Amino acid sequence: MKTFKSISLPDISDTTLPMSFPSGKNKLPRAGVVLAADIGGTKTELALFQIKNGKLISLKSQRYPTKDHESFVKAIQEFHDDKSLKINCACLGVAGTVEGDKVSGTNFAWEIDAKKLQKDLKIKTVLLINDLQANAYGLSALKTSDFETISKGKREAGNAVVISPGTGLGEAGLFWDGSKFNPYASEGGHCNFAPRTDLDVELFKFLTKKFDHVSWERVISGRGIMNIYEFLRQFRKAKEPKWLKEQLKIDNSAKIISAAALEKKDAVCEETIQLFLKYLAVEASELALKGKATGGIFIGGGIVPKILPLIDKKEFYENFINVGRMKNLLKNIPVKIVLNDKTALMGAAYYAAMGL
Repeated sequence: MKTFKSISLPDISDTTLPMSFPSGKNKLPRAGVVLAADIGGTKTELALFQIKNGKLISLKSQRYPTKDHESFVKAIQEFHDDKSLKINCACLGVAGTVEGDKVSGTNFAWEIDAKKLQKDLKIKTVLLINDLQANAYGLSALKTSDFETISKGKREAGNAVVISPGTGLGEAGLFWDGSKFNPYASEGGHCNFAPRTDLDVELFKFLTKKFDHVSWERVISGRGIMNIYEFLRQFRKAKEPKWLKEQLKIDNSAKIISAAALEKKDAVCEETIQLFLKYLAVEASELALKGKATGGIFIGGGIVPKILPLIDKKEFYENFINVGRMKNLLKNIPVKIVLNDKTALMGAAYYAAMGL
């Protein structure tokens, strides 16, 4: 079990990125206890917050591999067994498509039923939202230091979008209604991968032999990094070093490849990460165009902050604005990397508090 260090989330109405909630509320209640969860294909993070004087104060948190538990109920029961501290509302940000009160994970086996959770855990209200929607809500809790700027742009009032490569590829939008952002979920990461260059076409051919459908998630994610690596290793006819082969047998592939690229220990690993970043810039620009995201595009997820030294901001920007006649629109859009890995968890905490 671990505890957050001095995290006190502000009243949502006081933030620089004001959010609108389905409940219609725009201020946090004065008191209450809420449970927040960020559930992904690789890890699950749980946190308990107490509301004091209209602010969210963290009590405790725990992170563990999602596959460590056979169900979410057992994970919660292990995390919180203090019956003297009653949870008033819970919000789960889940990497999957939420349909009513149920959600099945895209890259993990859990099926979560909010109504059943309310009964099993004796929580009055359990809310389910997509993890990227939670991520979007969490942006309102961040400080300037939580961002790395790729392009300042000329931020104008308007929609914004979020793209987050992790185990899979998450995408979400924030509709601007004139005074507040309204986050909504998207499954855009599963749209068709669109090759541009001859090398991209060869990668596409390689991937069509492995998958029935080649989506952006197949190249812009942790698993996507491995797909690109396997393609390049074969396409370049480059022998895999023995030390790398041994590491890939026992550890997370994306982490090993990223580390090798950071340390400049293997040319194929370096090219893999550069292709990954190019595809991220391309899909980020397409998402920005579809959402007309003049309010900015935010790049989240657990991968990109760990490979910041490998990002050539000028090259990323050039790939981002390479859209022909819409180049001038994209030049004005701010592009920022989200460095805080608790963004989705904080968004879920806000959502739960507004559900009281």
